Amino acid sequence: MHHHGYAWLGEKKDFDKEGVRRPPGEPPTVGSPQEIIDRYRHAVTAFPVDEMPPIQTAHWLMKPPSTIRGTWTEPKEAGEWLGLQLAEFAPRFASPQEADATRVVVLVRAAVERLAWGGDVSLGHYIKGTVFHSVALVTCSPNHADPALPCPLR
Repeated sequence: MHHHGYAWLGEKKDFDKEGVRRPPGEPPTVGSPQEIIDRYRHAVTAFPVDEMPPIQTAHWLMKPPSTIRGTWTEPKEAGEWLGLQLAEFAPRFASPQEADATRVVVLVRAAVERLAWGGDVSLGHYIKGTVFHSVALVTCSPNHADPALPCPLR
């Protein structure tokens, strides 16, 4: 078992477009409405290559290896990376409560505990202005939420 780290920074309005954050799913049938067909076509081409965070954290494993920001075998090491990500952006968090150093430490400790039993971690914060920061740690080989997902590095 190991853990991959992912990070994304972008416009909140782009993050809110859930259609690009979902995998294609089942193909539409012959009688499907055109909007369903169009959504499916777009998802088939966009989802696998787009760096936008997926709705389901485990679906990061469906993204290309280039989206991985780090890989660790120990939860503590992955937690250290998460702590660095949060510390880097905390001064720009829109909410002073979310930027509190004690809160960040608690989030990192909780993340390490979750990773230790094979869970995933996904956090997001509004950055001052219209920007959103997303950071995730995904357990791989196997992922508990979706054990059939292969490791993107294989």
